Amino acid sequence: MAPKRDYYQVLGLSRDANLEEIKKAFRKLAFQYHPDHNHQEGAAERFKEINEAYQVLSDAEKRANYDYLGHLGNGRGFEGFGDFVSGLGDIFEAFFGGTTRVRKRVPQQGADLHYKASISFEQAVLGCEKEIRVLRTESCSLCYGLGSEPGSQPINAPIAMA
Repeated sequence: MAPKRDYYQVLGLSRDANLEEIKKAFRKLAFQYHPDHNHQEGAAERFKEINEAYQVLSDAEKRANYDYLGHLGNGRGFEGFGDFVSGLGDIFEAFFGGTTRVRKRVPQQGADLHYKASISFEQAVLGCEKEIRVLRTESCSLCYGLGSEPGSQPINAPIAMA
């Protein structure tokens, strides 16, 4: 079986194409390669490839999966693995904080805190709890991070010019 071509290449699009560009490219190519219009050898297979690419790229969730996992993200890459794959989804969700739905990126409180930890594969699969201590900087409740007494003005240090 020949490897699948990149869906963006199939439709002749860049990876940042919007939905309107995807629809336009699909309509043009679908008409060009539709078996009712094109009787050349391979046209029907090309039409199926174009349709498959459109089905994935026109759906926000499928497109996000495809952009992240490639052809494995189309839901057919792990057929026959059943519960094992759904368990992998839980692991990815735990580590990467969510689903594959497209969301706007917004800062989250605590997102700047990091801790490097090592766990075994069994702990990753079965789950575990670890107690950690993270050092972090906090604003002073007296001056709120200004570095001066309440009621006084902070003084900027002079900058030495060369």
